[in-house]
Amino acid sequence: MSLLTVENLEKSFGGLKAVDRVNFDVNKGEIFGLIGPNGSGKTTIFNLISGYFKPTSGAVWFNGQRIDGLKAHKICRLGMARTFQVVKPLKRMSVLENVTTSAFCRTRTIGDAQRLALETIEFCGLMHTQGHLSKELTLEDRKRLEIARALATQPKLLLLDETFAGLNPKELDASIRLVKDIRDKGITIIIIEHIMKIIMNISDRIHAINFGRTLTEGSPEEVAKNKSVIAAYLGSSYA
Repeated sequence: MSLLTVENLEKSFGGLKAVDRVNFDVNKGEIFGLIGPNGSGKTTIFNLISGYFKPTSGAVWFNGQRIDGLKAHKICRLGMARTFQVVKPLKRMSVLENVTTSAFCRTRTIGDAQRLALETIEFCGLMHTQGHLSKELTLEDRKRLEIARALATQPKLLLLDETFAGLNPKELDASIRLVKDIRDKGITIIIIEHIMKIIMNISDRIHAINFGRTLTEGSPEEVAKNKSVIAAYLGSSYA
């Protein structure tokens, strides 16, 4: 069953069409990969879906409700959360304070917000850092904090923007497990990622774009064999 539907989505910035008639559906419970070269429009699509940009035209439906044009905080309250490619936690606040702030999206008291935050911090493997200032964290833990802040809003759909960038192989394995654990909690995921070995192994389906337009969509195996995707992005090693 579809949780998110994108219909003929377009976004122009002056004379530049960053997203050009993109269509896709995301089913409940799946990990949906979004790939393409740098500048292809992936993060712009995230911004359109999550309410940071208003589409030039087209429609976005989430859980049966049309949401294009809604403010980002209203979309978040409906059950959608996202991370950002460049993580920017509240640097002068602790890990617990950062996540507690997000938890107020679903709670009304400090006690309830802190309880939800602690559950989320534990789930994300950050209990050892809960009292640390976020500016003191390693890159891996900053990325986990970014995910924890999003999860504390208790989303039905989580948008992950390059969660694995900059991590070493051991950290990558741990992050892959975390993403799969999130999906196992019943949260649907859309993920942007440039590390192809990861996204090809973690995604149920993949949507590939270039210059703001769809190249193809299908299983990881189908996308990896698509000639347009190989030419635009994957390279001859995937042929």
